[in-house]
Amino acid sequence: MHVRHLALTDFRSWERVELDLEPGRTVFVGPNGFGKTNLIEALWYSSTLGSHRVASDAPLIRAGADRAVVSTIVVSDGRELAVDLDITSGRANKARLNRSPVRSAREILGVLRAVLFAPEDLSLVRGDPSERRRYLDELATTRRPRIAGVRADYDKVLRQRTALLKTAAGARFRGDRSALETLDVWDGHLAAHGAQLIAARVQLVTELAPEVEKAYQLLAPTSRPATIRYRSSVDVVENEAAAGIADAEVFEAALLDALSRRREAELERGVCLVGPHRDDLELRLGEQIAKGFASHGESWSVALALRLAAYELLRTEGGDPVLLLDDVFAELDSARREALATVAASAEQVLVTAAVHEDIPSDWDVRRVDITMHDGDHGRISAVK
Repeated sequence: MHVRHLALTDFRSWERVELDLEPGRTVFVGPNGFGKTNLIEALWYSSTLGSHRVASDAPLIRAGADRAVVSTIVVSDGRELAVDLDITSGRANKARLNRSPVRSAREILGVLRAVLFAPEDLSLVRGDPSERRRYLDELATTRRPRIAGVRADYDKVLRQRTALLKTAAGARFRGDRSALETLDVWDGHLAAHGAQLIAARVQLVTELAPEVEKAYQLLAPTSRPATIRYRSSVDVVENEAAAGIADAEVFEAALLDALSRRREAELERGVCLVGPHRDDLELRLGEQIAKGFASHGESWSVALALRLAAYELLRTEGGDPVLLLDDVFAELDSARREALATVAASAEQVLVTAAVHEDIPSDWDVRRVDITMHDGDHGRISAVK
């Protein structure tokens, strides 16, 4: 798989840019602030409908513009697919596939399969559980695009149930039972959608675990072994996950039971205390949790191992995903640079950003795209070599 063409309109700093891309290695070279990372971010957005840098869409739209447009042409198994994404802050994004509108932007998921390495990856190890949950959900969606719908349905139920919890306590105090009866209905919805999401995550973690262990051994052969585990506040879910069992029906029953037992605490606090939004991906080095105990170098190795494992998992299922390397070589020591370069050597397409060409492995045969500043604050493609 490779991206043949990328066009941006009013995306981040780019008022308008068009690039013809090729298989092999392409390096976007330019000083920080010239817009090279925005090109990688646009491709990642086309792959996942999310940014690796911000949580909302508003910063993606160029100042003064109403919307941003990301257009790609992807070649897979000799077939071309054109994807156009209209990004509008505060409203649902619109998408076209081969110039024909689709009902939901989620329908384009799976067209571009990509794996991204970026400086922000350190947050997978050192950040909050939400960062690790996002990693799992993005990868699960890349493999099985229907998971995006499961996640969207769960998030909707979670918002509505949380709003109901905030009003149900007062209603109960007044003797109004209708709010509690409605809460029972939403418990069922949350358990049903949550169980499907957990099952997808558990299956993914089971398949990822040996790949993470192998990747970490490659990156840090003298270090302690790396292991991953799905952690849940619901004992049944955690025990089944530890055994590698991803049974949505079992998870649904366990969630319903846990919701019943935590009802009083939820009403008292006005928040949902049970569900996949409370879960985590535990990362360990030997007997220790990586977060808080891993050194800077070990943390980078764990983060890279998670991305390398995702890449290996995807390539076994449907050809090489596109490798996106956003200014990571400058962050790595020589051993980790070499390990990442080895993986990239066999990829069908690698798109890299670098502040200076010296950040790229010297033995790489690359196509270089220079980015310079233009009109004061706009990036410009000045040369392709």
